[in-house]
Amino acid sequence: SMSMDNRLIIIDGNSLINRAFYAMKNPMITKDGIYTHGIYGFINMLEKIRKDYEPQYIGVAFDVKAPTFRHKQYDEYKAGRKKMPLELVMQMPILKEILEAMNIKTVEMEGFEADDLIGTISREAEENNLRTMIITGDKDALQLATDKTEILLTKKGVSQFALFDEKAFIEEYGFTPTQFIDCKGLMGDNSDNIPGVPGIGEKTASKLIIEYGSIENIYEKIDEVTPKGVQTKLMNNVSQAYMSKKLATINRFVPIDIDFEEYKVKEYNYQKLVELYTKLELNTFLKKLEIPKEYSNNNELKKYSYEIIDENNIRDFEEAVSEVDEIGLKIISDDNHKDIPKVSAIAIAVENKVYIFDSDIEKYKKQWMGTLSTKSIYGHDLKNDIYNLFHFSLTEVSISDDIAIAEYVLDASKNNYSIENIAWDRIQINMDEMDSSNKEKAQLDMFAENLDKVDYSYLNNYFAVVDKVREVQTKLIKEENFLDVYSQVELPLVEVMAYMEYAGFTVDVEKLHNMGIDLTNKINELISKIHELAGEKFNINSPKQLGVILFEKLGLPVIKRTKSGYATGAGVLEKLKHHHEIIALILEYRKLTKLNSTYIEGLNAVVAKDGKIHASFNQTVTTTGRISSSNPNMQNIPVKEELGKQIRSAFVPTSDEYILMGADYSQIELRILAHMSGDEALIDAFNNGMDIHRATAARVMGIEEKDVTPIQRSSAKAINFGVIYGMSSFGLSSELNITRRDAEKYINDYFDKHRAVKEFMDLQVELCREHGYVTTISGRKRYIREIKASNFNVRQASERLAMNTPIQGSAADVIKLAMIKVYNSLKGMKSRLLLQVHDELILEVHKDEEQKVKELLRENMEHAIELSVGLSVDLNEGNNWMELK
Repeated sequence: SMSMDNRLIIIDGNSLINRAFYAMKNPMITKDGIYTHGIYGFINMLEKIRKDYEPQYIGVAFDVKAPTFRHKQYDEYKAGRKKMPLELVMQMPILKEILEAMNIKTVEMEGFEADDLIGTISREAEENNLRTMIITGDKDALQLATDKTEILLTKKGVSQFALFDEKAFIEEYGFTPTQFIDCKGLMGDNSDNIPGVPGIGEKTASKLIIEYGSIENIYEKIDEVTPKGVQTKLMNNVSQAYMSKKLATINRFVPIDIDFEEYKVKEYNYQKLVELYTKLELNTFLKKLEIPKEYSNNNELKKYSYEIIDENNIRDFEEAVSEVDEIGLKIISDDNHKDIPKVSAIAIAVENKVYIFDSDIEKYKKQWMGTLSTKSIYGHDLKNDIYNLFHFSLTEVSISDDIAIAEYVLDASKNNYSIENIAWDRIQINMDEMDSSNKEKAQLDMFAENLDKVDYSYLNNYFAVVDKVREVQTKLIKEENFLDVYSQVELPLVEVMAYMEYAGFTVDVEKLHNMGIDLTNKINELISKIHELAGEKFNINSPKQLGVILFEKLGLPVIKRTKSGYATGAGVLEKLKHHHEIIALILEYRKLTKLNSTYIEGLNAVVAKDGKIHASFNQTVTTTGRISSSNPNMQNIPVKEELGKQIRSAFVPTSDEYILMGADYSQIELRILAHMSGDEALIDAFNNGMDIHRATAARVMGIEEKDVTPIQRSSAKAINFGVIYGMSSFGLSSELNITRRDAEKYINDYFDKHRAVKEFMDLQVELCREHGYVTTISGRKRYIREIKASNFNVRQASERLAMNTPIQGSAADVIKLAMIKVYNSLKGMKSRLLLQVHDELILEVHKDEEQKVKELLRENMEHAIELSVGLSVDLNEGNNWMELK
């Protein structure tokens, strides 16, 4: 009898990583361009197996690239096998490194396949009384099944398994595992290119083996074999059958030394593993690692304690802050954008104390306000804290560190910059498991009624984490040369964004309401027309009902079917436009209902008590470095639509003492392209104040500027902008409605006249391939992970991003610098910055300050950064937002 604690697991490394690699639909790529999905699937499975079977011994066998004894016997062995794709080749050495960090024994040997090693190890294991389980996706290994050795066969990627010992094998196949070799000798094996006997498939082979037991025996009794056809096939291929059997036989006597002590399950090398998982961005595995205390960073965290401020200790607080230059800040509030936010506590960290102002916030306002306006502040996501402070009329603030912003500068492609995520990624600390319970935290966030009962101890952890993360990030920011973009662009912007949220944009609610009534009337009119044309009432918003009306009742040609009926998406309707007048009405109906719900109802819902919309601005959303806005998205109100224009007209100044002013960079991306590429022709055209599109047209077509027609100018405009976005000839041909060949010629002529632009674009792609990222003027980086993908379309899209990001990202840098300068120059004036939309700033300007603000805008925006081309700004003013264009 065998005890349970004698289990050995042997894994066929190549087979499993292969399966894992092909099972994943979407590749996983790190920011350094390393593919990891094969590794991911492999480790997932390894962890599952270790949990389910708790082996005491474990080993992984690999194939070596060199030819094996089978290749030497038979040239064609494994010929026709797909070559391993590069994306998988690069994962093999990394997988071995991970296994080494897990202290798992790996074996490989020239001249033999993983199967042979597995066969040899499992034979020795049986002789040593170990229960063995072999894990593989390769059926060949089934011949190794015995009463002591089981084969766990992966099916369907790596998510399902079938388990075979000798008994289970016989039940399934009707003969023994070793007879499986004979069966293979007859039927051959496509995947290994083992020929077998031509014309004999699995069914016939199985029948013969069940009847005769072995290939040798079949040939001894060949005269008895029926039907005649099978006998003939066997007679004609005697040597091939014997050779195939030999190729299919796993060699169980490979000359390797096996010491089962080396296969013993050992503790991981956590330091190495954490390092690898971090580099490979395998955060799920990092989180699952049950790191023993001595390896984790918790013990390195600074210890904080907190004090709630009252008259007994306000002196201690004043003394403590007088000694330091910077303080940690966290404000607990309901972050309300529809009303004045309720602040329930202000926490200030100094040395290793957290001072908390809660019930007497107003009483000690002088003390904490004084502190906040004279010290520099650090924290996480300080924009919200500062937004709250503006409501206490704080005017001066200086930020030394914001770990959310620092994380964004280090990697702009994350989708979440919460403190929990950053703590996990940077210092491997799971904040949910830190000592203070989440209950109090939830209670705080809900704006606790009885504040005296609140346990603020979670703030001790909060600041301890912020401290440690800062330390790690600061080092990285210096190493990566991000100091400029971080301290000159991103940090000062935090206050500007908070201020724009605080200032808000006044809305003419009545006007909005009337537009809503108009729209609803138009929509109702459309509904009745559509119903009339359809000859019945139905729900236009239901794709199912609409499909029945269009394709069954009205008999329109079916473009595409879906599981539940017919496709009725925009693309389908566009194709049907000429078939029936109902289509245009449906498209119009969809447009208007969307505008109504997004803009009329949507905007109405976010108007605050003060009659303004206080949108949220975000600087950690886009990968290019642009700012985005939400609740509502102010950057996304349609410009070209008549209705979009009307909606803009509902945004007005606070009172009639003010007007609105828009300051718009003219062609900033083309100017940046001229500067970054150093293209003389473009630089001259801009610096001589020429019409850039007209100049381009003249140069590319070889004609005089005065002879350029409006059509030629707009073609030149399309190509100027096309170049910025890495547009292909295909894109240009559809944009200008010309043939691919003409578009191609056009692009070639352009690059012919603008060599430097072509060289700049090619260089960006090259740099991106080499480093995995591209860089903007201020040193911002964007990682483009798929630049080396083997899929052509994916690769091409990445190359376009590589060309466009330095330009678009640099434009974002410039506008951010301009915002900071403008904001600072406006301090102490009545006029204020309300909004940034792409390349434009929108301000509310007091009529007394009009001239001064115009000068200040030009000065700050045109000199936000010194380039080899001048920046130029268009100023417009009006009594509502629509009038600014």
